[in-house]
Amino acid sequence: MLALLAPGQGSQTPGMFTPWLELDGARERVTAWSELTGLDLVELGTTADADAIRDTAITQPLVVALALLAFEELRRRHELPADVLVAGHSVGELAAAAMAGVLSADDAVALAAVRGREMAAACDLAPTGMAAVMGGEPEQVVDWLAGFDLTPANRNGAGQIVAAGGLDAVDKIVADKPEFVRKVIKLTVAGAFHTHYMAPARDALREKAAGITVADPTRTLLSNADGAAVNTGAEMLDRLVEQVTRPVRWDSCMATMAARGVRTVTELPPAGALTGLARRELTGVTIIGLKKPDDLAKVAAALSSIHDSATEGEATA
Repeated sequence: MLALLAPGQGSQTPGMFTPWLELDGARERVTAWSELTGLDLVELGTTADADAIRDTAITQPLVVALALLAFEELRRRHELPADVLVAGHSVGELAAAAMAGVLSADDAVALAAVRGREMAAACDLAPTGMAAVMGGEPEQVVDWLAGFDLTPANRNGAGQIVAAGGLDAVDKIVADKPEFVRKVIKLTVAGAFHTHYMAPARDALREKAAGITVADPTRTLLSNADGAAVNTGAEMLDRLVEQVTRPVRWDSCMATMAARGVRTVTELPPAGALTGLARRELTGVTIIGLKKPDDLAKVAAALSSIHDSATEGEATA
């Protein structure tokens, strides 16, 4: 089984759109999304520097747009198996919902723009932050964070939990970690994502989402809330909205992938973070990270291998 993963904020790199815009129709596609979002995604994805694309209001539509651009090209070149599983980390879940047919690509990018803009605005309301906690037993780490009134905003698996909350509390855990934690790294982010501090952004996103038409998933679509497969478009849209103030359980998503027999994981661009987690958490799985169109050939090889394995299984049976 193949899993297609869409990365979230923090995966962006300067110039990440450049090789993809050389594809037929790609520049026109991104230009249309630029008009939809009010952002020049072509310029931001090609010539803007790291500081410019770190802005939450820019990063979120940018990473969703690139993931969907690559997915559309992948689908044009190759027939995907019916049992493909899709999932996205944080804002990447909007791209995953589009890949599963719940949202149109246009609606996913438009929602990402609203989400990013409103989350950036919410970050200005209070001094908050995030820190990556590496190592330690997950429940022990969660209990320790609770003592500082911090939320385990991203439970990423592979020994990584991202804490979020008040900036003073974040600084305290960075300055004085317990013995059972290997290290704590303060993240360069605008605020405490996936916590109650983002409630104004959630409400604004809900208002935008109310005008969107959804369909039930045509592919297995995992939810960040609990790693479960979502069966209806209405439920998925509600989860996408609520996700803004709730923790991302990427550990649960990876557990579901393992339980369902995923043998190949492909991270759409800008790839890197999710392939790293998969390598540490999923054993015996082929890992592919897409950064440029030439990398799509690796997916073709993986699909051929999956097909051959399935054919051999049928012959044996």
